[in-house]
Amino acid sequence: MTTILAPPGRRVRDNRPDTPRRRRSPLITGAGTLLVILLALLGPLVAPYSPTAQLAAPFQQPDGQFLLGTDVLGRDVASRVLGGGRTIVLTALAGTAAAGAVGMAAGVLAALASRRSGDLLLRCVDALAVLPGLLVVLVLAAGFPGSHAALVAAVALATAPFSTRVLRAAADTVLRSGYVEAALARGDGRWAVLRHDVLPNIAGPALMDTALRLVASLHLSATAGFLGLGPGGAAPDWGRMVSENVPGATLAVTPFLAPALLLVLLSVAVGLLAGRLADRAGRGAA
Repeated sequence: MTTILAPPGRRVRDNRPDTPRRRRSPLITGAGTLLVILLALLGPLVAPYSPTAQLAAPFQQPDGQFLLGTDVLGRDVASRVLGGGRTIVLTALAGTAAAGAVGMAAGVLAALASRRSGDLLLRCVDALAVLPGLLVVLVLAAGFPGSHAALVAAVALATAPFSTRVLRAAADTVLRSGYVEAALARGDGRWAVLRHDVLPNIAGPALMDTALRLVASLHLSATAGFLGLGPGGAAPDWGRMVSENVPGATLAVTPFLAPALLLVLLSVAVGLLAGRLADRAGRGAA
């Protein structure tokens, strides 16, 4: 395959044929992601039983009454599966939104500030980035047991440093461009340049980074549930369902296999969507 090189600043067109398969691929990925997220968010509305009610013997096999059997405490697995994704998805979405807002603000501020001030801000961000994300989640969730806000804050703190670096680099590229220098030379204020030149041109990288951070946030949220962190009690959670039903795997596999498969499906669907966005952004920047 021949690679076509273009002068700096000139865009290379993607001459690959626009086949029906290429057109359908992003639609299928987006539809699959949306379907899993809708299942997680709207599942509690269609659950046949209360997800916390003990209805039968533990680890009962699937039958006409309990489509996926019962779990370690005799609760309906299907009802708990339908209700167990909302916490994970909402925590991941809230944490990703908070991390994106912090990363956007800190990254643009570091780009607009002087080189020394911007580097100092990034050093502070790096001090947080070296901490393992799971450790941040463990500390905050253990310090504020049962708190949704603490779990969201932990997810945001674990992912925001990486967004800051990505968006600082994107903003730096825009600020060094000729049209921004021309805008500053003709007297445009820095706020006007930020609104009309910087933010619109880093929207693509920001969207791509948000999708990637959402994948990491989902992993952290599911791990927190698996470890028993976050909202406790009998509230359903896909991660917690896996850990609490593994001991009965020899008696019934659906109580832990169903939530595990949904977690995998959700992560894969969001990961594929993030990859699609990254690929599109890369072709647009070529």
